[in-house]
Amino acid sequence: MTPYEIMLSESQERMLVVAKLGCEDKIKDLFSRWDLRCDIIGYVTGDGRARIKEGDRVVADAPVEMLSSAPSYRLRTQKPSWLKQLQSLDLSQVPEPALEECDGILLRLLASPSIASKESVYRQYDHQVQVNSVVTPGGDAAVLRIKGTGKGIALTIDGNSRYCYLDPYVGGAITVAEAARNLVCSGAEPLALTDCLNFGNPERPDVYYQLKECIRGMARVCRQLKVPVISGNVSLYNETKGESIYPTAVVGVLGLLDDVTKHCTPAFRSDGDLVFLLSGDGSWDDQEGLGGSEYLALVHGKVAGRPSLDIELEKRVQAACLEAVREGVARSAHDCSEGGLAVALAESCIQGKRGFRGTYVEFKGRKDAALFGEAQSRIVLSVPQKDRARLDKICQKHRVVLTRLGKVGGKRLTIPGYVNLPLDQVEQAWRSGPDKGKKASRPRP
Repeated sequence: MTPYEIMLSESQERMLVVAKLGCEDKIKDLFSRWDLRCDIIGYVTGDGRARIKEGDRVVADAPVEMLSSAPSYRLRTQKPSWLKQLQSLDLSQVPEPALEECDGILLRLLASPSIASKESVYRQYDHQVQVNSVVTPGGDAAVLRIKGTGKGIALTIDGNSRYCYLDPYVGGAITVAEAARNLVCSGAEPLALTDCLNFGNPERPDVYYQLKECIRGMARVCRQLKVPVISGNVSLYNETKGESIYPTAVVGVLGLLDDVTKHCTPAFRSDGDLVFLLSGDGSWDDQEGLGGSEYLALVHGKVAGRPSLDIELEKRVQAACLEAVREGVARSAHDCSEGGLAVALAESCIQGKRGFRGTYVEFKGRKDAALFGEAQSRIVLSVPQKDRARLDKICQKHRVVLTRLGKVGGKRLTIPGYVNLPLDQVEQAWRSGPDKGKKASRPRP
């Protein structure tokens, strides 16, 4: 290879390490332990110039300042003209399901690609990382112990392109908030974030608007939750025949558990445990939660509406959940997200192999919003009956509304008057893979 090829090649699985002078042998020993090769390729100098040699011949010599000062530019943004109409979802034009249809809709959602089990994918890879995996994939977050300490780390990945398409600012904000919520449900405090931003041609004013607003929304929540962005990458110009992909922000977030034994999963643990919803107002039927939902896309073929997020409420709900897990009050905790409350309850039943008997609730609004809406800042918790008072105090402290949903137990998932399914049928739908029925159609601007 020529020097030009060597310096500009984008070969993978390579890392650049700057080591303290005199520690070269220690570095080599460390890499050798993992059967990896390392070579000394140069030295840090103080003259402010980058020199590349081939043997004794200098093939490149340039000021470091020139190389490190990347050009920057701001393009013109333009909010897409079609966005306002797309955000104006008229629910009167969306037929509400009949009571007898709710069971079937829940099963379809559980089998949809966004919600169904991903075990067929992750089981092909070694997720028992050096036998340090405490919580393996399949829940809100994976948890690994840090050997030699009592601590652990939790990791999760999240993203929702429909939210970013309907409102780039709010969609970016929700992406960060939901990932942090997933970690909190595992018992970890979010510490750091990396992002992957995937957009169309940024030279188009509407796409540049999506990119700018999405980053603004992400940055705001990162500041509010005090989670720094430590790395990331961007993939642009993703188009087919001039049509851009949905703006898609994906984040990976890492959190810390001071005591790895005090972790939590979505799985219901014990018959008789009480199940609660942590939220802002205790409402099951927030109609805004239908905007951009999996239900609306799968059942009605619509990607429309406007997602929303109250970041102050989000912080309080996360703080309450984290305290409940760390204090050993919560036996299970699960983020209520894609598919809504009914799907969250079903997933906790499936993973715990225990049923759920709901408390009768008469919905004031639409039943599909109550069961399948995706209103933010909601977490499903289960606690032993003896710890009900402790959970009450935690929620009062953080000004979070606690709504009793029902009890763990039995072999069915029952939301009285709306859903009544045998647990094995619920699990079969979730494990069966992508739904074969009606798929969502993408609206064209």
